[in-house]
Amino acid sequence: MIDETPHEDAKATLSGFAGELDAMPGGRVQRRYALYQAYLAFFGLALGGAIGLLQAMDRAGQDLYESVGLQSYYQGLAIHGVTLAIVFTFTFSNAWLQYATMRGFQRPLAHTWIVKTSFWLSATGIALASYALLTNQATVLYTMYAPLAAHWTYYLGAALLVVGTWAVLANQLLTLRAWRKDNPGERIPLIVFASLMTYLMWFIASLGIAVEVLVFLLPWSLGLIDGVDPLLTRTLFWFSGHPIVYFWLLPAYTSWYMVVPKRANGRLFSDPVVRVVFIMFLLLSTPVGLHHQFTDPGVDEGLKFVHGMLTFAVFFPSVITAFTLMAAFEDGGKRAGGKGLFGWIAKMPWKDPMASTQIVAMITFLFGGMSGLINASYTVNQVVHNTSFIPGHFHMTVGSAVALSFMGIAYWLVPHLTNKKLHSDLLGVVQGWTYGIGVLIFGRGLMVSGLNGQPRRVPINQASYANPEWFEGDALGAIGGFLMVAAGLMFFYNLIRTMASKTPAREHELAFEVSDVMVPAEDGPAILDRVGFWFVAAFALVLLAYIPAFITQGFDPASPMWQPW
Repeated sequence: MIDETPHEDAKATLSGFAGELDAMPGGRVQRRYALYQAYLAFFGLALGGAIGLLQAMDRAGQDLYESVGLQSYYQGLAIHGVTLAIVFTFTFSNAWLQYATMRGFQRPLAHTWIVKTSFWLSATGIALASYALLTNQATVLYTMYAPLAAHWTYYLGAALLVVGTWAVLANQLLTLRAWRKDNPGERIPLIVFASLMTYLMWFIASLGIAVEVLVFLLPWSLGLIDGVDPLLTRTLFWFSGHPIVYFWLLPAYTSWYMVVPKRANGRLFSDPVVRVVFIMFLLLSTPVGLHHQFTDPGVDEGLKFVHGMLTFAVFFPSVITAFTLMAAFEDGGKRAGGKGLFGWIAKMPWKDPMASTQIVAMITFLFGGMSGLINASYTVNQVVHNTSFIPGHFHMTVGSAVALSFMGIAYWLVPHLTNKKLHSDLLGVVQGWTYGIGVLIFGRGLMVSGLNGQPRRVPINQASYANPEWFEGDALGAIGGFLMVAAGLMFFYNLIRTMASKTPAREHELAFEVSDVMVPAEDGPAILDRVGFWFVAAFALVLLAYIPAFITQGFDPASPMWQPW
């Protein structure tokens, strides 16, 4: 049942889907809390982006960390990674996919108190983790495994952020149950299916980091246990650490599939194919983490091979996505009058910041995805492992495909939720291209330096062993980083001017239209909609992939705390 939460007094009457939602019990409050989650995301983006400028300055030969109150490069690196890869992504996903679920079901989520709880769990977790990071008590970097130790507030904050995502999933499932009672026999709306698969995948994946933090690292930091096993905590981290990539990516995919083609006047070829894509991510995203441990002793070589092969397998749903979206854009461009083999490209919505920014993100992701195959290749990985090639790769995935897509979504979502016109479409378009070009230059620079042996997680400006062959890559990294920061400033300027505006949102900003499909869900097998079946299958595959790893590693809780910074 939907909560009978009283409506809040609104400063402006909304139309479109937001207005329809406001007219339903609990709808207005839930819409507001989706916006609050987005505000948390923007906090993470702003703080992490500001530290990103220091990273770019480091590659330009300037060490400015102490001048802004940070005690080391590594404290800045930890803040940069955590705020962008966890705070920004988790909270924006909560905002976007909760709202997408409401749109798909055409009703509020089942319980408003769970929506509020998710927000306050996230906000409290961010406050606790920020305290530890900003006071230099959590300089453990994004990869938070032993023997590096953080203050207990950091681990508790991380745990609360994860539990906040579980609350979103619980509300989705409760809403699905209520919707099915009212709509027996109907297929789950595609945008809901994509959102639900995202959170089901993440729930399985997050169990690793939940066990690492709650069973080992949090008690360790509180002095309740004397030591931990570094290999075990490392394996538990990568249990979650690679599939978290898809928790970043799938919210972007949901928008790419369900919103962007509609803005381009295109149609998706097949609803069942999109469901297969998200089912493949549910099945294959988690049992791949050992490919991050190719160089680790104590991990069975056969299991490394299995996880490596599964990593190649999880590449295929992204290949399907590339072809599906390109077909949708071609369909839209030709329906808009595009002629010839490539004439449809000029008819794409390049002047729409919501769409064009995400299309640029798709282009940059092509390079990020292809470089990911290099990381997953056992022998080639030995060349790039722990070099700056790796951050070059993930800045073209989470740093572009995800971050830029979320910015594009925000160009519509914020006006939609606040009933305020986006300040400047042109600035949004320019911002998207500036960021996309910047991240390609940045990624290329780091990859070149990595292939020449430059290590990652190192203050290159202070390295006495710097190689002259790294200069070109560092210069490109600095230039690309400056462009990314400049684009970030454009984004926040556009957003702040929007929120300060008194001009009502435009009709297309108030609308929440989803993509049409040529082949409907009913033409696919009913088993595609059996959410419980696919969840159990995914969980079983994870057990097969990881139980042997934990058994063969053994357990040696002998490592004391280590806090070098």
